[in-house]
Amino acid sequence: MTSKRVVLHFPHRLVDQPIIYKLVKEYNLQFNILKAYVTPQEEGLMVIELTGEDIDFNKGMEYLLSCGVKIQPLSQDVVRNETKCTDCGVCVPICPTNALVVDPLTRKVHFYDNKCIACELCVNICPPRAMEVHF
Repeated sequence: MTSKRVVLHFPHRLVDQPIIYKLVKEYNLQFNILKAYVTPQEEGLMVIELTGEDIDFNKGMEYLLSCGVKIQPLSQDVVRNETKCTDCGVCVPICPTNALVVDPLTRKVHFYDNKCIACELCVNICPPRAMEVHF
């Protein structure tokens, strides 16, 4: 079983196509849309968690690529800028998935990108603007 959080970039010619429907119907994938921006005549962007059997997952990814959908791992797009971070911890209680935690020994904030759902709550609350989203 494979489960991944990815960012899908749809070219404007695909924003009105049933792409996600086909992932479910033809490739038996389950999905959870974490965030979506779709504007007619422009690019669409979707942050999505996809889950399914390995072979179905891989075939679904091939289908997306063959349609012209650009796929990026979510962890590539949400980043903590280590030079800006002051380890103040303001971001920690606001994170709904515990992707940001304080180490009890060092009092340093750690970011676990594999838990992040790109809600951007940490981006908005971070005083030094150390959390960045690069969609």
